[in-house]
Amino acid sequence: MRITVYAGSALGNRTVYREAAERFARDLATAGHEIVYGGGAVGLMGVVADAALAAGGPVTGVIPQSLVDAEVAHLGLTDLRVVDSMHERKQLMADLGDCFVALPGGVGTIEEILEVWAWLILGHHDKPVVLLNTDGYWDRLVRMTNRMSVSGFLRPEEAGTLASVADSAELFEVIQQWKAPPPRWG
Repeated sequence: MRITVYAGSALGNRTVYREAAERFARDLATAGHEIVYGGGAVGLMGVVADAALAAGGPVTGVIPQSLVDAEVAHLGLTDLRVVDSMHERKQLMADLGDCFVALPGGVGTIEEILEVWAWLILGHHDKPVVLLNTDGYWDRLVRMTNRMSVSGFLRPEEAGTLASVADSAELFEVIQQWKAPPPRWG
């Protein structure tokens, strides 16, 4: 299985984020899963790639040429795909992945995971969308999705489709039990 991982281009200010990212990537690689990610050598993105590679797992990076030019591309990956734009990057990462997981990160990370979640709800794919909720990092987003539901902006069958997990073991459970909601329109 290919798991698309979205993660920060920074390390964050707590070692727990780095440690969880390393453990998570190592667990995925050890379980035989390939990681697809944003192709960077920096921040939690780089930590994920390095940990998976060190554990013998394949890692595919997808990065726009502008970031290659800025010298932030990870040059030691199994496969590095260079695209023209961020839009192409996001589409290719979505096409390659069988599951989407967001680790702690900033604006780009949240934008990417929310986009694939919206695509799930709209019926553009039927793949799991998951938050690796390291030390409660995504708790407020989870509460916001609950508010969307009780306020009538998410159908009951959509409300639980953004899963929150503590570790890879919980991710594997989500994958095993996954059932996509019916498309909103169609």
